[in-house]
Parts: sequence; C-alpha cells; structure tokens
Amino acid sequence: MTWLRTIFREIYGLFVDDGTFALLILLWLAISVFLIPYLGWIPRWRGPLLFAGLATILIASAIRYARRTPR
Repeated sequence: MTWLRTIFREIYGLFVDDGTFALLILLWLAISVFLIPYLGWIPRWRGPLLFAGLATILIASAIRYARRTPR
C-alpha cells in the first residue's frame, strides 16, 4: 500500500508545489463565485476584484518563499 501512497504523493507534487498557495487560490475563487455576486456590487468590478485577489495571493506567496529560501 505504500506504493499507492507514493504514486498519489508524486502526482500531487506534479501539480501543487505550495499547498498554502493552492488553498488560498481555491478559497479566493470560492469567495469570488459565491460571495461577491451577493454583495450587490456592479458586475464590471468582479473581474478586477478577482484579479486583485489572485495577484495579492501571488505576491504574498513570492515574498514568503523569498524569505524562506536561503541565499
């Protein structure tokens, strides 16, 4: 059974390098889909809000990775 766990771990590693980064992206997408439409904002702001959230997550992840990696 350990070989099966190894296979799943390798497949997961192919697509997800940073679990926190992936989880935050999925969380932001869920918020964008389910919460933002019910806030009553103008629909043309949904795209820029989605972009701003994803860009913020990317920048925060890059900063966190740069601090973690030894130079």
